[in-house]
Amino acid sequence: MSTVYTTEDLLRILAEEYRACLNGQRLNLAATGAEANPVVAPFLNTEAIQKFSAYRDFRAAVHRYQIEHQVSGIVWRQLSVQDQTLEFPEVAEQLVALPSDVAVLKQAKPKILDFWSQVTVGMDFYLVTNHGKESDRITASEVLPIAQRADWVGLSKHERVDFLQVILQLGANQRPATSYPQGWLELGSDFICAVNPGQNPIF
Repeated sequence: MSTVYTTEDLLRILAEEYRACLNGQRLNLAATGAEANPVVAPFLNTEAIQKFSAYRDFRAAVHRYQIEHQVSGIVWRQLSVQDQTLEFPEVAEQLVALPSDVAVLKQAKPKILDFWSQVTVGMDFYLVTNHGKESDRITASEVLPIAQRADWVGLSKHERVDFLQVILQLGANQRPATSYPQGWLELGSDFICAVNPGQNPIF
């Protein structure tokens, strides 16, 4: 019986393949750039497109392997805000979520929302929609009712010496992704940004 790769194995394999593609050891010679984002394509040379295409094809094969062998895409991470730390599940970058993974995310939702409520007291809140193109100021009392409508939630932060932003992803019927902000924006996720009073969200 052949050994089934674990989540950690797949992440290691993908990282190695990514490095090989960047180094030019893997090229998709059939890639012309026609399938690339039309905004980005003019700035890419042929070799860069071939490297990207080779990695994308390999990653798609890994995703098929995940689904066929039911290898979870979940990893556990820690996030610390205001001297409080939460350990929670998220989908590993570069992997996909199985239906069982989405169930794990749903189970973690109450714990994540409780942590969010504790670490964002006194902050300003913005609801970000339409792929990040629109943001509206909302009140603290509106946050949880909006978040409760989500099937699952994700959590991230941006922090500098003079800036803190805690981001709550609102997931509903789309594939979870971890690559904030681009991955969340591409999926069309709405999210709530909490920032210190007087500051504006960045995304």
